[in-house]
Amino acid sequence: MNRHLLLISNSTNAGEAYLAWPKKDIEDFFRKFGVRKVLFVPYAGVASGYDAYARKAGDVFASMGVELESVHASDYPVTAVQKAECIVVGGGNTFHLVHEMQRTGIMEAIREKVFQGCPYMGWSAGSNVACPTMKTTNDMPIIQPESFNTLGLVPFQINPHYLDANPAGHGGETREDRIREFMVVNPDVYVLGLREATSLYVDGDKMELKGSRKMRLFKAGEEVREIEPGTDVSFLL
Repeated sequence: MNRHLLLISNSTNAGEAYLAWPKKDIEDFFRKFGVRKVLFVPYAGVASGYDAYARKAGDVFASMGVELESVHASDYPVTAVQKAECIVVGGGNTFHLVHEMQRTGIMEAIREKVFQGCPYMGWSAGSNVACPTMKTTNDMPIIQPESFNTLGLVPFQINPHYLDANPAGHGGETREDRIREFMVVNPDVYVLGLREATSLYVDGDKMELKGSRKMRLFKAGEEVREIEPGTDVSFLL
């Protein structure tokens, strides 16, 4: 299958600059596919505003010699996707991101473009929407999209920013509890608990876990598995 994806759990580690931890992987990704300009999808950036979000990401990409164009600034977003050299979807609120991707028509346009070989990169919500649905997001439903269906670039679900325990003093469900609820209703679907400072690199039918931490792999009826960085996890595709 002709797809090239970099699916990042989080943009920023505590105490670090924006996109600092995945910068080398991003540079390698751009270099491998000769990317000089990206089409940025900022719709998850509700609080920051699209202009500010595009500038923030654009400054980082400019330091890599890559130009950023934001789809929100285009009068014809589907056409912008069809002409894109590389598509980058930023993190934020997944519900709002999906709503706007569906409203503008770029959800289907991005899917078609990526399966034609266009490189795709996302972090947090941008990784969520690469999955078949947005059902394993951590975000509050601040707006109602047409459906929970997303790009389906991979056949599994990602839970980004995966945490192993609740914060001290919090008595609510853990992240694992919520994923187990998902598995009761969706027993045939793998869920990847993608801890911060990790990402998935997909090239065709090959996939590798990158970063500095292990990934948790959930499937109904199976023991939870811990996957080491650098592991080939192509079987999930």
